[in-house]
Amino acid sequence: MNKKILAIIFSAVLASLNAGGQNAYTLQQLRDSALAGNYSIKSARYSADAAREQRKEVFTKFFPQVSATGLWFNASREMAKTDINPSEMIPQELGASLSQSLPPEALSALGNPISIAMMKDGIIGSVTAVQPVYAGGQIINGYRLAKEGEECVDLQTQLSEKQVIKATDEYFWQLVSLEEKTRTLDAVDSLLTKTLNDVEAAVNAGVAVRNDLLQVQLRKNEIASQRVKLENGISLLKMLLVQHCGLEDSTFTISYTEDYADNQPTADLSQAVTGTTEYQLLEKQVKIAELQKKTETGKNLPSVAVGAGYMYHNLMENDRTFGMVFATVNVPISDWWGGSHAIKRAEINRQKAADQLTENAELLKINIQKAWYGVVESRQQLEIARLSISQSEENLRIVRDGYDAGTLSMSDLLQAQLLYQQSRDKYTESYSQLKISEAEWKLAGGE
Repeated sequence: MNKKILAIIFSAVLASLNAGGQNAYTLQQLRDSALAGNYSIKSARYSADAAREQRKEVFTKFFPQVSATGLWFNASREMAKTDINPSEMIPQELGASLSQSLPPEALSALGNPISIAMMKDGIIGSVTAVQPVYAGGQIINGYRLAKEGEECVDLQTQLSEKQVIKATDEYFWQLVSLEEKTRTLDAVDSLLTKTLNDVEAAVNAGVAVRNDLLQVQLRKNEIASQRVKLENGISLLKMLLVQHCGLEDSTFTISYTEDYADNQPTADLSQAVTGTTEYQLLEKQVKIAELQKKTETGKNLPSVAVGAGYMYHNLMENDRTFGMVFATVNVPISDWWGGSHAIKRAEINRQKAADQLTENAELLKINIQKAWYGVVESRQQLEIARLSISQSEENLRIVRDGYDAGTLSMSDLLQAQLLYQQSRDKYTESYSQLKISEAEWKLAGGE
């Protein structure tokens, strides 16, 4: 007997040590872990980094575009070749003078054509810098588009963070609900164990029928079945939290205190709507559509650029370097045929984005109001569940007294215990739903 007691004490100590070694997370700690380790948040931040780099890339278009070019060639034959007849190039007066002063051999040579060939091989190099002066607003509007795109991605990152927090809250409070139901099962199981012991003693004494004992045993079997389902649900939720929050393993516990904030909805729903991330994203879409229209218009406007360069070549068998400045003007003419349709298409998209902003603003307002109704309903359900617990406890006490007095049956007692369990489970579900409803309200824009 002493050995059994020592074994029980030793097992209890080990269980206490193991429980003490587990990590106990609060809701805020799980939120922080999710924001740091959730894959969707990481992906959103990667997109934000890429958008920033794109804006920086477009910003470089404001500066001169510098390029260097080098060319070496060796042709199969000279690219330039011509014959020159000196006698044809000498004026008559000079020819008469030369005929008197030059020997006959030299005069004869002047009558023979001379073949000149050049540029069979050579090297060409240049460095140029071109500064856009006017490009129909394409550069400035392109930069504004990139900046608006960056801000859109930042807003989408904020929205992803809110959604991750909401999902974390849902997992957390669902886990709380299951663990509280497990505690309720423990309480009910303790009542059933006491009842079972009493009934067994009464059956053995011959003052109770065996049917009462079977009813209690069946009820304990039902409790055991419910416990299996709850334990599986708890394990699954912990696995989801591990994946969602980037935790190391599922051997953790949760810590919370029962309370809820008495928040009130924003008085001005229109102001609440304009403060939501979703509304700001819709506004950005309208701005982007307007900039895209300006960009399409700019593609069909003249562009002006100035530049300077430094060149080198040895095409004439000697080194030659020189600098130059230049200006270019490009006037698209035939592009207007298709460009006018592109501008009209951009205007249609701008109007579509403006209409979506108006429509979705109304839907966002409805969504905020709906979320608040959910909070109000959850609070009312919680108050009803709290009242039901006190009533079920009193009912269980009365039925227990009646059973002990022999005026009520075992079925009545088990039914009272079931109602007690259901009332506690309903309170747990209502409280968890209230916390989830508050998270949905915050995500919708209530705070």
